[in-house]
Amino acid sequence: MVSQEQRRRQLAREKFLRQQQRRTTARRKARVRNSVIASVLGVVLVGSLALYTTGTLKGDDDKETASAEASPTASASKAADPCDKAAAGKVATKTWKKEPAMSIDKSADYTMTLDTTCGAIDIALKTAAAPHTVNSFNFLAAKGFFDHSKCHRLTTSGIYVLQCGDPTGQGTGGPGYTIPDENLKDKSLKDNIYPAGTVAMANTGTADTGGSQFFLVYQDSELPPSYTPFGTISDAGMKVLKKIAAAGESTGAGDGAPNATVVIDKATVAKS
Repeated sequence: MVSQEQRRRQLAREKFLRQQQRRTTARRKARVRNSVIASVLGVVLVGSLALYTTGTLKGDDDKETASAEASPTASASKAADPCDKAAAGKVATKTWKKEPAMSIDKSADYTMTLDTTCGAIDIALKTAAAPHTVNSFNFLAAKGFFDHSKCHRLTTSGIYVLQCGDPTGQGTGGPGYTIPDENLKDKSLKDNIYPAGTVAMANTGTADTGGSQFFLVYQDSELPPSYTPFGTISDAGMKVLKKIAAAGESTGAGDGAPNATVVIDKATVAKS
């Protein structure tokens, strides 16, 4: 007999997959709409259309990687913001057509540091197991792609993650290219559990559709092994992440924008 807790988790996973499919549909509709606009105007403004595609879709910040059913103990009231004011600067708008050429040393160790308004989060990257992912993050961090971007989604029920990596802050943005799934048989993933401290790629719900969005797991979360695990958060970083989670999310339904103003002031990837 299926327990109430197992049923709740099943519903959370099913809702999660539906949301990924809606995100894919939204992107497809946006591309069609942009093509119509371009034909009417008779002008191909590549930069403007790229910005339009990634920056104007609204109401989709709850349709990305992790989702869950409402928590009966969640409060709709907004908690106090435990984080500092964001550094001055603007989010990136540039995108690229192709995955960057491999430039990292696959045999070396790399660390990604997210200097956020809530504190620094250091992440040991799994270079050998996920070289395409680490190489992409090395490239994007060097380009300032993540700088000044918000971590736009916190899930506090069923699945326990903070999602970041979208300069638009809407859950629909990306670098313009996709990277292949990697490391889906990582030894840390047991019984479909992404353990606390895992950093993994978001995707559209289908294979090989990762871009720049990623999620940080602050409590063991049951998910199908479909999301590239490419890093492990340090103990100090986990304290920052748990502080963000403790502030809750804005809807009171267990899935929404974090009450904490989590902005990545600077993201760096360094060879260690």
